[in-house]
This record gives sequence, C-alpha cells and structure tokens, in this order.
Amino acid sequence: MSTQLTPILTKTWDEPQSWTLATYERYDGYQALKKAVTMPPADLVQMAKDSGMRGRGGAGFPTGMKWGFLPAPDGGPRYLVVNADESEPGTCKDIPLMMASPQLLIEGMVITSFAIGCNHAFIYLRGEVVHVYRRLLRAVEEAYAAGYLGKNILGSGFDLDITVHAGAGAYICGEETALLDSLEGRRGQPRLKPPFPAVAGLYARPTVVNNVESIASIPPMLLHGAKWFAEMGTEKSTGFGIFSLSGHVARPGQYEAPLGITLRELLEMAGGMRDPSKKLKFWTPGGSSTPMFTDQHLDVPLDFESVAAAGSMLGTRALQIFDETVSVVRAVSRWTDFYAHESCGKCTPCREGTFWLKQIMARLELGQGTKDDIDKLLDICDNIYFRAFCPLGDGATSCITSAVQYFREEFEAGMTTPAAELFPPAASTLFAKETVSA
Repeated sequence: MSTQLTPILTKTWDEPQSWTLATYERYDGYQALKKAVTMPPADLVQMAKDSGMRGRGGAGFPTGMKWGFLPAPDGGPRYLVVNADESEPGTCKDIPLMMASPQLLIEGMVITSFAIGCNHAFIYLRGEVVHVYRRLLRAVEEAYAAGYLGKNILGSGFDLDITVHAGAGAYICGEETALLDSLEGRRGQPRLKPPFPAVAGLYARPTVVNNVESIASIPPMLLHGAKWFAEMGTEKSTGFGIFSLSGHVARPGQYEAPLGITLRELLEMAGGMRDPSKKLKFWTPGGSSTPMFTDQHLDVPLDFESVAAAGSMLGTRALQIFDETVSVVRAVSRWTDFYAHESCGKCTPCREGTFWLKQIMARLELGQGTKDDIDKLLDICDNIYFRAFCPLGDGATSCITSAVQYFREEFEAGMTTPAAELFPPAASTLFAKETVSA
C-alpha cells in the first residue's frame, strides 16, 4: 500500500475556478459518462462490486452491493439520493468537494442513475451551507446546458433530472431514512426497517442513498477500472478517501490518501502538532460519534477493519486532534451537548438518555460531580447503546465510554476541581487574539 497522497477527487482543487464545467472538462470531465452510456447498466453495477468500494459516509457498506439490492424494474420510478447532510462534528470532506468540484459529483450521479435505472436524482444538502447550495445549483444548470442532464443525454436515450434540496440543518437527517422523510416534507425522523430504502425508500419506491464521496468516486473508477481502484488501500478497505485533519495540527485540512494510511503518516504530511512541545493526547478516527483514540493508536491503519479491531470506527475519517492542553471532560461535554440538542426525540433511550448525560457531564466539567457520576454515566450509556432507534444514540455514548476508558482520572477530578482550572481554555485556543496597539 502506498502511503503517499492520491489527488484524485481533489486534483483540481487548486485550479482557478475549479468549480466550472470548463475546468472540469479539461481534466477528463464527463469522459467517464461518455463511456458509461455505451455499456450495459449491469456491467456498471458489477464494476462497483468488483472495486470493493465501501460507502464513504461512515457505515462502510459496500456500494455495489447496495446498488444490487434494488428489485427488478416494475415500470415505476426508482431514485438516487445523495446524502450531502454533512453534520458530524469534525467532518469536512463533502462540503469542500462540492464547493471545489461539483461537476465530479454530478457526473457520478448521472453514471449511477444510468446503472440503476433512475430518471430523477436528488442531492440532500445541509441547509446552513448556502454557498454550497448556490454552487450546486449553478453546476446543475451548466450540466443541463451542456447536455449532460435532461432528455436523451449524449444521444443515449437516457433521461435524468437532478434536484438540489436544502434541508433545515438537522443532524438526524444524516441518517438515510430520516433524510428521506425530510425530503418528502415530513419531520426528519428515522423509519422502522425493514423495509429498507432499496425496496421502499423515497415515495415508497426503490431508492439508493449514497454519500457524496462515494458517488464522486465513480467517474475515476470507470475511467481507470475497478482493478485500479482496488489496488489502492487494503484488501478489504479498497481505494482512497479524504481525511479531514483539524485541531492542534500545524496544517489542518483535507488529505486524500489510500485507506490504511496511519495518523502518524498523516501528521507528518500536516507538519506535525501545532506546538511541537505538546504531546498528542487524544483524537477521533471518524468524528465525535466514534470512540476516541490516544497516542498509543498512532500506527493503527486507518481502514475499516483495523480501526474496528482497535476498538473504534473509521466513520467519516474526521480526525480531530487534541494535545495535552485540552480537558477530555470539557471536550466530551461539548459533544454531549450537541447530541442532546440534535436528538429527534423519537425513542426514549436517546431522548431521555442524552438529556441526563448532558446534566452529568456539565456537573463534572464544573467540578461539582458526585462519587456515583462516573458509574451513572456508564450505566446510562449501556442503556442507550444498541437500544436506540437509530445510530445517533449509539454515537452519543461512544465519546463518553472511550473517554472514561482512557482518562478516568480526569473524570474523577471532576468531582472536586473544575476542568477550566485543570486545563485553562486559553492554553488550547487554536487562534490567539492579535494584540492591537493604541
């Protein structure tokens, strides 16, 4: 496995006006689509299966298998929905991808729609990112004008319309069935499964829901072949991905590399820790909903199997880096506030459990905890985990249980001493205030 960066999805990001159709076409834009419309759709589905690509949205479900779950055509519509509701704390890969190269996503959607027999596809976008919404609308407009969308695309007889839909900023809508309910105009809440979206999804019709990065990976895969894709990454976690590094690193940003690269290697590419005199304390391999790692996990290969074997999840590859100036209790308390706020309230374990987790974490952060609080935290987490209606509840427990596992002494200190005294917030501030002279 190569540990070098692989600028494939990100190769045009430094181009002036990289988001335009003209720039995209200079970099083989829509060449994959021209090839796709000459192929049997079943061959495109098989290509996705042969590549071994797993969904880039967090769960890691095989993309080609998901396409293959659709029932045989019955004469009715079927849909492709792109999940662009990127709301996981620390995750920043889909939004810059759509900002810098929206045509890559659109081409991937056209190819995927052709493969699964879809004539109307949707992009469900996080509502707060209005600038991305406008850019996507313009990109779709350009694609229609060039004949890559609409009727009889490239003379193939295939028709496709794309609708860009802005949600209302609910984290729960990152869960695919809650997203579908929101897209239909309902309150975003997860559905009972089965039936799964492949059988009864949007408007109760067969639906494929894929992440932005998954769909954007289809054009280069088609141009270079499934074998080319599978040769990157590891045996069971093939291909490349965008790793988002944030926090106490010298050069935070998006790093596109083969799956299986380690945080140690990524940190070297990112210039190391922001302050070399400060040690790495803890980090998240896939956003705040994944169990945290410490400096002892620097050499864990960042692929689905290795991260799981080490006790966490690869998730969205949101690598939040924290040095020794940060209070684990304060960081976990902030994440817990987020999950309590974003719980949709549909199920009791998540609705009530996150409320009480928030209260206890607030006490511990203020140094007002009781001797029973740590055990109470773990007991509540145990009553939420795998008992909530959707993964939001599970994610809310991960940061707490892993933090107690690795930093129990800090939680014990929260019974007597405020976190702000043990770890002054000014010491971990990322952006120091500039001194203004009179």
